[in-house]
Amino acid sequence: MKKTYKIEVDCANCANKMEQTAQKTEGVKSAVVNFMALKMIVEFEEGADPKAVMQQIRANCKRIDDDFEIEL
Repeated sequence: MKKTYKIEVDCANCANKMEQTAQKTEGVKSAVVNFMALKMIVEFEEGADPKAVMQQIRANCKRIDDDFEIEL
């Protein structure tokens, strides 16, 4: 399953770090951050709970940039 989320991130470098962090999160098959559109597209692994995975992505990204927000 693939879902698109609206995000708030301040710089392209931070967006790149968020993408790498999301890709390493358990339950994520792939993740792409579009800095210009302020969107994160996440494809979940089979059987993963999208809400739980996104909570973990949000927590991981907050460690990189306190201002990061994602609309769940």
